Amino acid sequence: MSPRNQLTRLRRELSVSDRLPLLGLVALTVGLTVLGLTQEAWVPFGALVLPMVMGSLFLGPRSLPWFIVLVCVGVTVQLAYSVDFTNAEGRPIYQNVTRVGIVFLVGIIIMATSFRRSRLGVSGRRGESMFVDLRDRINRQGQLPALPDRWLAESVFRAAGGTSFAGDFIVARRTLDDRLDLVVVDVSGKGVEAGSRSLFLSGAFNGIVSALPGEEFLPAANDYLLAQSWEEGFATAIHLHLDLTTGDFELRKAGHPPAVWLHAGSGRWSVVNSDGPVLGLMEDADFECVTGHLSAGDGLLLFTDGLVETAQRDISLGIDKLAGLGERLLQRGFDGGAEMLVATMQQTNDDRALVVVHRRW
Repeated sequence: MSPRNQLTRLRRELSVSDRLPLLGLVALTVGLTVLGLTQEAWVPFGALVLPMVMGSLFLGPRSLPWFIVLVCVGVTVQLAYSVDFTNAEGRPIYQNVTRVGIVFLVGIIIMATSFRRSRLGVSGRRGESMFVDLRDRINRQGQLPALPDRWLAESVFRAAGGTSFAGDFIVARRTLDDRLDLVVVDVSGKGVEAGSRSLFLSGAFNGIVSALPGEEFLPAANDYLLAQSWEEGFATAIHLHLDLTTGDFELRKAGHPPAVWLHAGSGRWSVVNSDGPVLGLMEDADFECVTGHLSAGDGLLLFTDGLVETAQRDISLGIDKLAGLGERLLQRGFDGGAEMLVATMQQTNDDRALVVVHRRW
């Protein structure tokens, strides 16, 4: 191996390991300990909390416990030579005891956190980067494909509690024969607790919708969820199969709120409902298909129950309110309509998702 390749390999190994941060933090700990022994007035032993906190950010779960032990040894050395427990300084003894106890308590908390991270095998900073990447993957998979100029599609998501992870996601695919498959899914749970399942299912459902014809998607998704054997492994979904050339569509749902159809000709709205059980609860489930035709100016609203249902309001009343607001889109236009509808609807302590599909001409 050439010297250049060896250097490249060394850089790669150092970039994925915590050797350099560990060496730097060890040097910092030793330096603070020595300064604490020689310059106690300027460097109290409480300064060793700093490398503890830095270690929790930059060290992996294997290195961090041993580093915390090293810091505690440094604190013990300073205690043995510097801290006066005999009250010779005129300071109450309990103050010294409290200062020492706080330092060791911080170390215990950081070690407990490290043991929890050991299941994941990454440091705090690297783990945060990984979760950010997972969040971005969910968002990318939920991006709507480019549509012909005569069509408009918009989507809006709001996670419970303002987190970046939600149990609601969409799967969208445009085929070569100019058809659009659009699936809105609501996984059991909300916020971060449902984020891992939504990530897992979004990838799986994206593969299923790409491999099977529209009428086979929900049965295949149901079988897939049943195979996972999760304790809370159920989800609701609504699947739109739209012909972008003619405007004909097929709609199927699995325990999900119905779609709202906005009719440009009459200026009214109607509910597009179909029967189908929740995904992941029963085998050999049947999902009813409802067909229709989107004329010029028409629109469809696909949403999750978090948008229309609250503790004080029944879901049917929420759908009526959403549909009434949707009628305004027939006058003002559908551009930016999804954001407007979500912002106008009452906020709930649940994940919310809305997809608007509109035929311009």
